[in-house]
Amino acid sequence: MEIKRMGSQPSAIGPVDWFTGTVRIDPLFDAIDPGRTGAAGVTFEPGARTAWHTHPLGQTLIITTGCGWVQRWGGPIEEVHPGDVVQFVPGEKHWHGATVTTAMSHIAIQEYLDGKAVEWLEFVSDEQYLDAPTSD
Repeated sequence: MEIKRMGSQPSAIGPVDWFTGTVRIDPLFDAIDPGRTGAAGVTFEPGARTAWHTHPLGQTLIITTGCGWVQRWGGPIEEVHPGDVVQFVPGEKHWHGATVTTAMSHIAIQEYLDGKAVEWLEFVSDEQYLDAPTSD
């Protein structure tokens, strides 16, 4: 058994190669062999978002606070709220983040395949991002 105590793992700023805007990543847990699941808490300030990306074994997001947007490639931008659970299938190109005016936090859960949990792609353009619902 291993207990990760609150505050025992430092927060990190989301790398500019992967995110637009201000993002904080709080590690929750990494996979313990032979397991391959890891998770982090991620907080997006208003206007912040991931770049387009995929996960070899998919990803699950549990929205914990605020109001955010998620989108899969070729689909509409969907608004998400606390308690919503979003699942992206393996290899599905997508992005997620805050709305223009409201911060959003989620728990991101993904599995590693051959040591890799994510493939980062191009940035979400402002035009793509601003093509979002206006009910915010």
